[in-house]
This record gives sequence, structure tokens and C-alpha cells, in this order.
Amino acid sequence: IKPALDTFAEFLANTNAGMAEVIVAPRSELIGKTLNEVNFKEMYGLNPLVLFKDNRKYYSGLTNIRLAMGDTLLLQGPWDKFHILMNRPKPRSLVFASKLEGEILRPQKAMLAVGWLALALFQIVVLKIQLSVALMSGALGMIITGVLTVDEAYLSVDWMTVFLLAGLIPLGIAFEKTGTAGFIAHTVLKLIGTPSPIVLLAVVGIMASFFTLVISNVGATVLLVPLCMNMAVMAGADPRMAALVVGISASNTFVLPTHQVNALIMRPGGYRTIDYAKAGAVMTVLFLTVELAVIYFFYGIS
Repeated sequence: IKPALDTFAEFLANTNAGMAEVIVAPRSELIGKTLNEVNFKEMYGLNPLVLFKDNRKYYSGLTNIRLAMGDTLLLQGPWDKFHILMNRPKPRSLVFASKLEGEILRPQKAMLAVGWLALALFQIVVLKIQLSVALMSGALGMIITGVLTVDEAYLSVDWMTVFLLAGLIPLGIAFEKTGTAGFIAHTVLKLIGTPSPIVLLAVVGIMASFFTLVISNVGATVLLVPLCMNMAVMAGADPRMAALVVGISASNTFVLPTHQVNALIMRPGGYRTIDYAKAGAVMTVLFLTVELAVIYFFYGIS
């Protein structure tokens, strides 16, 4: 017995082929017929492995069993064949029991994809074109050259994330415009008085980490830098260190999926808000600890 597949290694690789469950739909053309009668393997290019019918599982001879509405088939084959089956015009004969895991791969388009990505990054870094415009041009180029179809590009957009960010942006604007953020910042700074420089920087880091969760990191930086620099001068600390802590801590956004990066991976990863809170709390503490330790040892702030 060989240690690994040889002849069928590429065909049976998880990236190229897999299995999925389908259900015989109502008014399906397969009802009352066998898989042999409809030339199932030739028509769909998929291999039936198991038939679940009347609370029984059939592993052999299933191509000669007449199908009924609600029968479940476990199929194996290339992912592109599954996508063809899923995208057949309605009414469909077979309905997928779960989300299709495999994707259609286009290795011949890989260089085009890399090229358009490199072009988008070149526009951002060298030509100083706005980030959204540069990335949109790269995405448009991929559609034009066939790396993605228009439908695939549309379906790849996580609309849940779009509406989540659309709700957070006006919330952050309201937080700033109403003076709530400024009031909280001034109140905290009054409460701590004039502590030692390292304690002051720790408070600044915590404040910046909090504000960047409820408003944008840019808004948090703009709001806190002048306040914290003035407080550092009053406490006898280096105001440049206070500005540095605010700028770095504005990226300490692990506790909530309010940051764009966190929100983008929330839906594909199946994460919940509580998952971010559990892992993010530890990451936030580590972030602040490392940040303050570096400032303490390398900049001599005590």
C-alpha cells in the first residue's frame, strides 16, 4: 500500500474536490426515477456515495433505487461540478442541505491576481492615491480580466459587515460632536491629578484603547493627543511620549468587533462578540504591558 495518493492525488485534493449532501426537491424531475435512468453521473459529473431514504442508508445498489421527494444523497466530485449543480436555473431538482464548502479555483489567473494587487499597492505607496480608490481599481481589474465574475465579486461582499460599520460611523461622529468624548477625557484627567510619568502614560494608553473602540482610531488620536500632551506637561513628563502612547494605543482594538479589521473576519470566522471580549481582553493587557515596558526601559520614563 502506498503511503499517499499518486494517480488521483490532484483530483481528490480537498482544494479540487469534496463531498456534499443534496436533497431531492419537490417537483424534481428525479422523483420516481433511478439515477441510472437519468444518467446522473454523466449529467452532473458527480458520484453518489450514500442514499438516505425512509430512515435507511443505502451504500450499494443505490443507483437502481427510485427516488422520492426528501431523499438525501451524499455526492462526491469536483467543486466546479457542485457549483454548476447549485447554479442551475430554478426550479432545481436537488437542493443543498448545507453551505457548499469548496470554491472554484482558477490557478491560471493567479499571476493576474498578483499583478492587480501589486498595482493597487503601487498606487497607494508611490502615487499616493487614496486607499479606497486604489483598491477599487485593483478589484475592477480582476473582474475585467476574469479573475472573478461580477456575481462572485458581489457575493464575496460581507453585507453584514458593511451595515455594521455604517451604524458605527455615525455613532462615533455623535460621540465626538456632542462633546461626550471630550467630557470623559477631561474628567479622567482631572481625577488622576498629577501622577508619575509612567502612571500617566498608562492612563493615557487605557483611555486611547477605550476611545478607539467607540470612535475611529483617527478620531481618538485627534481628540486625545492635545489633551494628553498638556497633561504630560503639567505632570512634568515628556509630551512627545504621551502623543506616542496615544498613537500606538489607538491600534489596541481587540475587545470588540468595532474596528474594520475585526468586523471583516467576524462573519467568515463565525465569531461572536463574546469571543472578541474573551481573547481581546488578554490581548489588550499584553499590548499595553509591552508598550509601557518598552517606553520604560528604552526611553527611561519612570
